[in-house]
Amino acid sequence: MESQVVRIESRDWSVPGTDAWRAALEGGKVLFFPNLAFEVQPDERALLRPDIRDPGARNISLNVDGSLKGAVGDATTQAQLTAMITRFRAQALGLIEALLPHYTSALRLAPTSYRPMQVESRQQSWRADDRRLHVDAFPSRPNYGERILRVFANVNPDGAPRVWRVGEPFEAMARKFLPRAKPYSAWQAKVLQALRVTKSFRSEYDHLMLQLHDGMKGDLEYQRTSPQETVPFPAGSVWVCFSDQATHAVMSGQYMLEQTLHLPASHAYDREASPLAILTRLTGRPLHGVPTA
Repeated sequence: MESQVVRIESRDWSVPGTDAWRAALEGGKVLFFPNLAFEVQPDERALLRPDIRDPGARNISLNVDGSLKGAVGDATTQAQLTAMITRFRAQALGLIEALLPHYTSALRLAPTSYRPMQVESRQQSWRADDRRLHVDAFPSRPNYGERILRVFANVNPDGAPRVWRVGEPFEAMARKFLPRAKPYSAWQAKVLQALRVTKSFRSEYDHLMLQLHDGMKGDLEYQRTSPQETVPFPAGSVWVCFSDQATHAVMSGQYMLEQTLHLPASHAYDREASPLAILTRLTGRPLHGVPTA
């Protein structure tokens, strides 16, 4: 398998993007910046400890409105966390604006997260276990083909890498798992919405993405033998991908910052490269319509 990771040596958070990098990203590859460090300030180093997270929260999050949740500590600690995560948000947005200027007017900001917990220690169900290869899809949040763009930074103070497995291209994976997908039912989607299991109506696209997500995670033979590469992202590095398209698994690591952005599939440089376009081609029908009745 051709590597799905593109290494970019720049140390500049404002590095201009190239057509080749954009095509690689929209083709499901990971852009890896091994020398692009997010600098934790000396007075912020005390924030790099796992017990700063509220035990009832999965991660520490800075909401779009600037409010912080998921953290414990006094007002000074909360203010330091907010400042650190806000600074990362600004740098991540600057990176995306420089790499992908066409996106800027259409991007929708999502919360920014700080993840101080060790990946290896998580106890989760097989569906929630991100140590299994998957593409991101969320049961309660249909998105009708909107892209999930993410910027990650490893800020581990001990120099430990964050290790991923990066799998085969999306279309190759989809051709394996689409034939196994359960048929879509619009009436079931309406029931799920009425019961508030989903925040809005689940389209056929969202149904198929969940089928791909669960199919990959549930197939242990695929996890072991499918085309993949192990990629250690070292401390002091940044990487960017569309997590709804790059097949990935998070194997180990601790202390990471992450920014999520959402992009309409129609606003990409190459509209035919998105999961929505690929699944539409493979099924031969529109997948993202919302019923009017």
